[in-house]
Amino acid sequence: MALPQPKQTATDARLAALDLPEGGWSAPARQSALARLQAMGLPGARDEYWKYTRPDTLVAAEAPTAAVFQGDEPLVFDGVDRLKIVFRDGVFDAEASDPLALEHIEIARLADAADIHWAQDLYGKLEENGQTPVERPLAALNTAFATDGILMRVTGKVSKPVALIYYHESETSDAILHHVVKVEEGGDVTVLENGPAAARFNKVMEVDVADGAGFHHIRAQGRDHERRAATHIFARLGTESTFKTFTLTVNGVLTRNECVVELTGDDAVCHIAGACMGDGDFHHDDTVFVTHDAVNCESRQVFKKVLRNGATGVFQGKILVKQGAQKTDGYQISQSLLLDEDSQFLAKPELEIYADDVACSHGSTSGAIDEDGLFYLRARGLPRGIAEDLLTIAFIAEAVQEIEDESLQEEIVGRVEAWLLRRRG
Repeated sequence: MALPQPKQTATDARLAALDLPEGGWSAPARQSALARLQAMGLPGARDEYWKYTRPDTLVAAEAPTAAVFQGDEPLVFDGVDRLKIVFRDGVFDAEASDPLALEHIEIARLADAADIHWAQDLYGKLEENGQTPVERPLAALNTAFATDGILMRVTGKVSKPVALIYYHESETSDAILHHVVKVEEGGDVTVLENGPAAARFNKVMEVDVADGAGFHHIRAQGRDHERRAATHIFARLGTESTFKTFTLTVNGVLTRNECVVELTGDDAVCHIAGACMGDGDFHHDDTVFVTHDAVNCESRQVFKKVLRNGATGVFQGKILVKQGAQKTDGYQISQSLLLDEDSQFLAKPELEIYADDVACSHGSTSGAIDEDGLFYLRARGLPRGIAEDLLTIAFIAEAVQEIEDESLQEEIVGRVEAWLLRRRG
């Protein structure tokens, strides 16, 4: 079926501005992704899963300009002992990165990978699986045109986190990165991500977690306020595996984070959490789709948004329990703290269940600062601003506590406190 003319025009203009990488082991996956993209077209405002978020600046042929943040505060995770992998406007920076070598992990660049590579069996595969039942055209665009990224294979317990650090240095940069992570049986790794990346950023991370393996992911999106980003995580979980991801977003005029997870092995655990702090011209969209396709699996979705001065928060979350996925434990909560009457929170929580022995729940709320709690703190001598900040930190605590490492929890809370302090003046 032919695409509607506006969608066809937008898709043609975006593709005309890109060059498809040629040759190599990823070529078949790229061609397949391009065919998918041409069939579905880039997202438009009338698409069901884009009705709360305008995609026009994410699909335009040229990236809108974004000023580069100038500040002297240290980057998040700077005090953490980690393996650093640095990208500047979407281009790998070897000099600023650590040697790509660490016990129990094999790391290569997407741009440098040899013609025969283990990632050939994964690159674009999880993204393709994640296109059903909801189309994700920006992810297909990424698979087809990504110019760089990291390929990681984990064979054991990695001693320290792997940190992907993204610098934004050009006001017109338009970065497309694609990462592939394969955690083999018994492996365990923590991946950190931070930085604004580019004026416009399109990123895909495909994560295959084998039986008994673990993947932990903590991400901080912030600093450059005018940036725009569309990120995607596609994950597949084996038997008794663990997948946990947390994202903190404190700036950005437009951010859409999608997470698509399929639990295919019995007794798997999946936790997806996030917190955002929005002020003024700020639009933040979390779109999550978790599929239970095995027995006795657990999933949690915990999202908290703090919004003021006209900021907008969006949550679209779904739990799909397939027939036969008995003993499923699915939990989903999305909440917003609206600090004024100009901000808004738009939520679309969903459950779709085809098994009869499950415990699934979802909920979504919006509200203002707890006046009783505020009165209690002020009655004990705290100024109103400090009291509001304490209540805000308490509000997002449930999401932050999804991070297993307590030192990383403290790092995230410290960033929230600093953001609140700056906004308080």
